[in-house]
Amino acid sequence: PRSLQVLVYDLLFGKGLKCGGRWKALARRHRARLEAELARLKVRQKVSRNEDLLAPARAASPGASQVPRYVRVNTLKTCVDDVIDFFKRQGYSYLGKAASVEELRALSGKKFLLDLHLPELLAFPPQTDFHDSLLYTSGHIILQDKASCLPAFLLGPAAGSHVIDACAAPGNKTSHLAAILKNKGQIFAFDVDTKRLATMSTMLTRAGVTGFQLAQQDFLTVDPGDPKYSKVTHILLDPSCSGSGMVNRVPREEAAPSAERLQALAGFQRKVLSHALSFPALRRLVYSTCSLHREENEDVVRAVLQERGSAFR
Repeated sequence: PRSLQVLVYDLLFGKGLKCGGRWKALARRHRARLEAELARLKVRQKVSRNEDLLAPARAASPGASQVPRYVRVNTLKTCVDDVIDFFKRQGYSYLGKAASVEELRALSGKKFLLDLHLPELLAFPPQTDFHDSLLYTSGHIILQDKASCLPAFLLGPAAGSHVIDACAAPGNKTSHLAAILKNKGQIFAFDVDTKRLATMSTMLTRAGVTGFQLAQQDFLTVDPGDPKYSKVTHILLDPSCSGSGMVNRVPREEAAPSAERLQALAGFQRKVLSHALSFPALRRLVYSTCSLHREENEDVVRAVLQERGSAFR
């Protein structure tokens, strides 16, 4: 079935099994064998990375080299001014707040800007590496693309709110929600992958996040009527998708996903979005994907709203 193919792709190449469907258990049960087959394929092809299985003509998108390195300041541990001062002491030149997207794209050398839309996001030249930076290893900054920062920013829960991150791992959006909440309130974060949840827990602890509950659970199995979630007013929903909009990772000239795969993804996305809208105290929901396809975005939202009528609005 197409839905099983989608799950296997997400398991091996995508963001992992996030919110699964009825084939989730089967994919997880055969995970070791699937990973072993992938490893054997790489040995036969004499490559060490998944992306090396691609033909040279399908190497990284040239657009990826033009995307700035975005750094989100973790306001649970520090502030924007202190991080700017730190980088200036490291020899970087701060150019102030960006006036346009073109200005962000023109960054080079050791120059950086404050993003023109998000108040805690700094932009550096493409390919700038901060993985060894003290600020990164201590959780004071989060290496997070701008598009990944938008969902939590747009959800904008007030301090003290109860929030669900429905398909949470690896946790960057969860940590962003905690920063917006100022660690006041409660975050319920769900994911089905044990290893990803363990990594997420480590990351959230490093980022100074408190007031969160991680659950290894398919969000579709969460009961909206459970008193535990009676105060949930905000939900961030970032389900599995085709990943067609991930410019930093999408290979050039990669074949577009088939109509069957898009249909399977959209069916799952409609199901999980409708489920999210059934939480009784819900006031605001942000639905986001890493896809450029209308079938996974506007069409999903339109279909669910038509199905539910004015029940949520």
